[in-house]
Amino acid sequence: MDKRPAPRFDWFIPIDGDGAHIGTRRAERPPTFEYLRRVVEAAEAEGYYSLLIPTRFANGLFEETAPLAETWTTATALAAVTRRIRFLVAVRPGFISTGLFAQMAAALDQISGGRLDINVVPGGIQGDFERLGVTMDHDKRYEQAEEFIAALRALWAKPEPVVFEGSTIRLKGAVVSPGPVGDGPRFYVGGASPRALEFAAKEADAYLAWIQPLEDTGALLERLRKAYAARGRRPVLGLRTHLVVRATESEAWAATEELMSQVDERVVAQRQAAFAGTQMVGQQAQLRAQPRERAPRLWNGIAKVRVNLGTAIVGDPPQVAAELLAYWRLGFDEFILSGFPHEEECRRVASDVLPGLREVIERERERP
Repeated sequence: MDKRPAPRFDWFIPIDGDGAHIGTRRAERPPTFEYLRRVVEAAEAEGYYSLLIPTRFANGLFEETAPLAETWTTATALAAVTRRIRFLVAVRPGFISTGLFAQMAAALDQISGGRLDINVVPGGIQGDFERLGVTMDHDKRYEQAEEFIAALRALWAKPEPVVFEGSTIRLKGAVVSPGPVGDGPRFYVGGASPRALEFAAKEADAYLAWIQPLEDTGALLERLRKAYAARGRRPVLGLRTHLVVRATESEAWAATEELMSQVDERVVAQRQAAFAGTQMVGQQAQLRAQPRERAPRLWNGIAKVRVNLGTAIVGDPPQVAAELLAYWRLGFDEFILSGFPHEEECRRVASDVLPGLREVIERERERP
């Protein structure tokens, strides 16, 4: 069997804003370019591999009208002031013409020296797409996402006119010149519904899962691997999780209480309205409280005020490292991490958690 690759550890760009408390009406640290630049430069200095920047149509951590940094503009600006770290940029197909987006992505990849990857996000919480006038149903959005990736690959293959006739995307001689650097961006996709797993098996270069208890994650990966095997492929796996790390376990759990100590009930009500009746299988899993004995290191309190991922690993550095190691043993080779506030926590995780984790993983990788 081939030796597994060394694990990759990524960080997160908090476009909703940041601070030591979440779920307030406004962020303690608004998502200004100056602040997000500090987060990104800290992550680059600490040696993280890449940065996930999400996509939003309204603030998803504070009150929905709170300031929000637009994804593509922000990623482009941040790429221009960094030199090594990669950017995993989340995009929703269909909101920008595919031919134009192909040019935009190729340009950003050129500007950054080939440091762009793309997280394709077909799904969304209830009412999110409708904000901008899109009413396409769940399955049709996945069909559009498959065509989106296929069309981008065709446009980037060579600087010649491309004709593409799909059910949702049509190109009649679109051209991208120059294309991306080298082989171009890799495509990351997530989702837990049967349609999402089918999409990943067909199109993904890497599959991203939100953290759940180990047993549930193992069951998800079993379904995913079956979908991949049906297409003669093997998945490359990434895991997305928050972390709450302190010197002792009791301090870490106290930090979870402090993080949520100033929650505004108007924010809670907005999230509850957004989650009601959601078709997102992954979001439903994030909202389910887990008995402490079943997942003693996991805490999903963040889901009360945050759209999408709402679960964190909580503990002292050895405990958090041990939990991440357990997921590595399931098959995950990339970990997208975050913590509040993001600037300080990226340094804490890099100094207190990752060195020991890397050491243990390297020993296991060397075993015959």
